[in-house]
Amino acid sequence: MRSEYCGLVSRKHLGQVVTVQGWVHRRRDHGGVIFIDMRDREGLLQIVCDPDNAATFKTAETLRNEFVVSITGKVRPRPDGTVNANLVSGEIEVLAQSIEILNPSLTPPFLMDDENLSENVRLEYRFLDLRRPAMQKNMRLRYRTAMAVRNYLDKLGFIDIETPMLTRSTPEGARDYLVPSRVHAGEFFALPQSPQLFKQMLMVSGYDRYYQIVRCFRDEDLRADRQPEFTQIDIETSFLTQLEITDMMEKMICSVFKDVLDIDLPQPFPRMAFDEAMSVYGSDKPDMRVPLKLTELTDAMKEVAFKVFSGPANTPGGRVAGLLVPGGATLTRGEIDAYTEFSKIYGAKGLAYIKVNDVTQLNDTGLQSPIVKNLSEAALKAAIERTGAKNGDLIFFGADKAKIVNEALGALRAKIGHEKGFASKAWKPLWVLDFPMFEWDEEGKRWNAMHHPFTSPAVGHEDLLESNPGAARAIAHDMVLNGWEIGGGSVRIHRQDVQSKVFTALGINAEEAEAKFGFLLKALQYGAPPHGGIAFGLDRIVTMMAGAESIRDVIAFPKTQRAQCLLTQAPNVVDEKQLRELHIRLRKVETPAA
Repeated sequence: MRSEYCGLVSRKHLGQVVTVQGWVHRRRDHGGVIFIDMRDREGLLQIVCDPDNAATFKTAETLRNEFVVSITGKVRPRPDGTVNANLVSGEIEVLAQSIEILNPSLTPPFLMDDENLSENVRLEYRFLDLRRPAMQKNMRLRYRTAMAVRNYLDKLGFIDIETPMLTRSTPEGARDYLVPSRVHAGEFFALPQSPQLFKQMLMVSGYDRYYQIVRCFRDEDLRADRQPEFTQIDIETSFLTQLEITDMMEKMICSVFKDVLDIDLPQPFPRMAFDEAMSVYGSDKPDMRVPLKLTELTDAMKEVAFKVFSGPANTPGGRVAGLLVPGGATLTRGEIDAYTEFSKIYGAKGLAYIKVNDVTQLNDTGLQSPIVKNLSEAALKAAIERTGAKNGDLIFFGADKAKIVNEALGALRAKIGHEKGFASKAWKPLWVLDFPMFEWDEEGKRWNAMHHPFTSPAVGHEDLLESNPGAARAIAHDMVLNGWEIGGGSVRIHRQDVQSKVFTALGINAEEAEAKFGFLLKALQYGAPPHGGIAFGLDRIVTMMAGAESIRDVIAFPKTQRAQCLLTQAPNVVDEKQLRELHIRLRKVETPAA
């Protein structure tokens, strides 16, 4: 039996006989002596096989990478000059007395310490990829983070309660993953996008403080920070104000970072209104490590001859804004063109700019750009003064619908900030508050909930739900860290009459509301307490802690960007018998004509 993990054998074991079990990380032959780097979840251990022990040496000669072995031997000091200070076991080695091969291995498709791997290969052989020290470290980090959350919430009286995985479809949010019912022909369950309504039911039921580290599912397009299934730290409380909720959750995140990484996040977290975040940073999750800001220029461009600027400036919902890049006059035309193409990803038609050579000359002598001749001196003066431009700087301009300008310049701000060395290395948390209740869907010609339909309107804004929904503000709060939204929540609606008004504002009539949310409306009439909460993305938090590129690096068995599992080849075709049992008939996929 194993007496110790490989990575934990240390000086305290000197002179002892230990038995370790794990994988052959590497075998090295050195002048008749064989060295084996042996690995388990705790790290590496150097094994020495001496030819004087003929049976052990013969077995050692047959070992290859990833063989599973059990080795017994005596712990001794490493020779002078061979100590590895980076390992717990770096001062010692084990002289093998016996080696048992528990299971041989095929030659793996990659080495466990190879850092330049194709992600598709990694995901296809995920069982091997997870053996790599980097992935082992990430998984342990994830575990410690989850435990730190549990410990913090447990001390504050939160109760871990499971909610259903099979629930009803609520198509007001992202697309649901549907599960056909065998028993109820033609009917479907949905996998939960979040436990939102169930945790509200728990507050109505008097549990006061609930949490759950729970799997959630959304059938949406994937990005580096999204997966079709993800893990949420779901939290709900009763009888607490927004300030009390955010203060408690801020302390939780600080506690987790301190316990897991020994990092002190700056407290208190700054608080910023949604309107300021969008106006100044072009994003409701601004990366505060980047000091660059957007400057409002809409009013200054209303009278200019340049229609690209004056058109949006005179159109309701339009915006003209500038982004100052200190020292940006040194950008090459190729770099400017690349940034222009980048902005088009976010719907921008182009990216105007001015290089500032001499701020005292507001003409095409002092200002270098094709657009200077089309702008009045007053407009140029406003651009220079409001942005604070100096000689050698550059100003990028966005002019379009406010949403497009904000998204394009907001993303450009972050990109330039990191690429050109403006971003700090610090941790920069932030609360974003005072969100609008609704956002207008131009395509559907209707209001959609900015967060979700169960978010409470701000005090005094209930009447606006009927008279002016676009002006209504929500008691909502998002926690942002280094440009990632890591948590979002709100105070919920706890009165049935207010919830009905919100449904009406969203174009959900009474009959539809009863069909989809009747159980909620009923519960709110039976003494529902004031309540609110938040949900944190565990995957995102651990990704940031690990310094990883993607949340796939901190999830044991993730999906690809095409929502596939390369390990199990899911999703897959099922047989006709299963489909018949579920009352499903598939349409034939028509092959396009050549």
